[in-house]
Formats: sequence, structure tokens, C-alpha cells
Amino acid sequence: MTKKFTQNYTPSYFLSALGSGGLAVSFFMYLMFMVKHPDTPIPNFSHIYSALSGPIGPLTVMVVIALAGIIYFSFRHFQLLIMNLRAFNRFKRTAAYANLSGTPAEVTLMTIPLTLGMTINVLFVLGAIFVPGLWAQVEYLFPWALVAYGGVGVYALKLFADYSRQLIIGGGFEKRNDLSPLLSSFAFVMIGVGFAASAAMSHNLIISVIGIIGAISFSTFALLVLVVMLTLGIQAILKDGIALEGAPTLWMLIPIMTLLGITSVRVISGISHNLMGTEPHPAVILVFLSVFVSIQVLFGLIGYQTLHKMGYFKTFINGDQNSVGSYALICPGVATFVMGMFFIEWALVKTDVITKFSIAYFATILPLVLVQLKTIHVLFKINRKLLCSGKNCGAKNSDSVNPAVI
Repeated sequence: MTKKFTQNYTPSYFLSALGSGGLAVSFFMYLMFMVKHPDTPIPNFSHIYSALSGPIGPLTVMVVIALAGIIYFSFRHFQLLIMNLRAFNRFKRTAAYANLSGTPAEVTLMTIPLTLGMTINVLFVLGAIFVPGLWAQVEYLFPWALVAYGGVGVYALKLFADYSRQLIIGGGFEKRNDLSPLLSSFAFVMIGVGFAASAAMSHNLIISVIGIIGAISFSTFALLVLVVMLTLGIQAILKDGIALEGAPTLWMLIPIMTLLGITSVRVISGISHNLMGTEPHPAVILVFLSVFVSIQVLFGLIGYQTLHKMGYFKTFINGDQNSVGSYALICPGVATFVMGMFFIEWALVKTDVITKFSIAYFATILPLVLVQLKTIHVLFKINRKLLCSGKNCGAKNSDSVNPAVI
């Protein structure tokens, strides 16, 4: 792995850490929606301990598997994050970094605040479920979470301003016939959903309102960038066709929609609890989530047909070719699972369409579990091709990573 982070490095490698962090959070969804936590908005150490200390049953097995998934993928996230930060510091002193500035490929730098936003999410999950008594002090932690997301947000805005200025002055957007510029929107909405966590879960009015404003602000940035970049990107694709290595970016709308959906749920909850003194109506959440899921389904089908027809999976996942852009396949898988779990809970269970823990409930979750398992399988394949340096690595041309493609 050290060799891979020294040769042909590109900031797109931050997506490797992002994918592992996302999978850690995806395992937390099992605890979030299946472990009882009536006194808190999310399960914490005491709820997990109660679930494990009771009679051994299917719930116990699920909790153990979820905890194992969280631990493993959190470890991988921080391992890859540290390696990326070190490699990026070396990369900044190279000619490749200088050549990146002022080009459309500069958008790859947005993977850094995107990944740092995920890091804060992972830390929050780890603290909540593994640190006894921490939740009792959570109101003292929310201000620090806002500061952390604010810092990442300022960094993201600086990177985006530099990237936008260069494009406005020098042009060249039409040279990117993919949707990689949506990375900026992805980064902004990752920060927005972080602000929304404090908005929904804090009982302090000031903290909640700051979270609401931060969430709405960065979600608005994300939507504005999404509209502009998606329009220009589609125009470039329809003119020249999509680049093979950039084809996974067709799925970038899937995680963006998931984060927008979760942000909407959290902001509505924060406004309802702290400003209106009521509970959010599940029917309202159903409408919002249905819109986001519909967009995900549309771009999921278009993306799959395109990737399959172009032979992307055969070439870069199951074949002997490498592309750092393959990591862009992981977040859509994670996002599909996470949004699916939110949709089942808020749009189906809370509206009494299906009963929790019924046969219909688990039948609805099963396809999501299969997506999660497939995502893990693909991540392992990509890691073996792009991060492995030994003679048993999967890719024949393991050092031929194209640093110019997300």
C-alpha cells in the first residue's frame, strides 16, 4: 500500500478512505433502526450493551455483525485517511500538483473535504456506541462538531473558489466529458448533513438553529453546483459521449440524493422539535424521500446500463485494467443501502404501511443487504488491484493507474 501511495498518486485516492468510512456508517444503520433507543435519537453504548446482555437471538447476532463491520471499516477508513494525508503532502511538492492547478482535474481536490466530512461522521458513530456515558455529555460535543464541520466547510469553499476561478478565467470545462465536477456538490452536501445532525439531535435552541442554518446553507451550495455542473456535464457527454474511465460518475447523484434526503429529515426534525414543539409528520418525510429515491432509481438504471454496455465492469473491476475512478462505485452502493433504510423506517414503518420486524419488513430490507454485500465485494476487488503491491495482486498492470481520472 505504501508503494501505491508513492507512485502515480492522485487526490482521487481519498475516495478509498471515503468508501470504507461510508461502509462503517452503513453498518450503523442496522443499530439505528433495529436496536431500541426510545430515550435518545440514536443508539448509544447503553442500548448496545442491553441488546447484547439479553438472551442470545437473531438481534444479538445482528448487533455483533454490525459492530464488527463498524470496527473493521472504521479502522480501514482511518488507515487510508492517514496514508492519503501523508501522500498528499508529498504530492503537493511535485510537478504533478502544479500541473493540476487551473485544469478541470483540479476538482479532484474536493475529495479531501468530502472525506474529512465522512471522518467526523465515523468519529461520531464510534463515540456514541463504544464510549460509555459519552451521550450524557453530548450537548457539550455538538458545538465542537459544528466547529469541525465549519472548518471543513471553509476549506471546501476555498478549494471550490480556486477551482471555479480558474475555470471562469481559462475555460476548459468541455474537456471533461463526465460528471466528475459533481464532486463539489457531493462535498458540500456531506458538510450539510453534518450540520444537520446537530440541528436534529441537540436540545439547545442556539446549537440547533446554527445547525439548521449551516445545513440549509451547504445544501443550497450543493444544489446550485449540482444544477450548473450537471447541465454542463450532460451537454459535454451528449456532444462527445462519456469517457470510459469517467463512467462511474453517472452514479454520483445517488450519494448526493441520499445526503440531501437525510439532511431534509434532520432539518425537518430539528425545526419540529426545537422551533415548533411538535413531532415531524412521517407523511411529509415520505414525500421528500420519495423524490430523492426516484432520482436515484433513474440515474441508477441509466448508470448501470451505460457501465455494462461500455464494458466498464469487465475492464476495470473484473479485468486487468486499473482506474482510481473505480472507487466512485462504492459510495453509490453505500448510499443506496443507507437511503433504503431511512425510506423503510420513515416512509413505510412510521406510516404503518408495513410492521417493523414482520416478514414484509425483512423482505424489503433483503435487497438492500444484497447491495451492501455486493458493494463490499467490489471494494475488496478494487483495493486488491489499486492498493496491493505484492506479487499476488489482482491487476497485471498494477502500476498503470491513470492519475487524471476520478
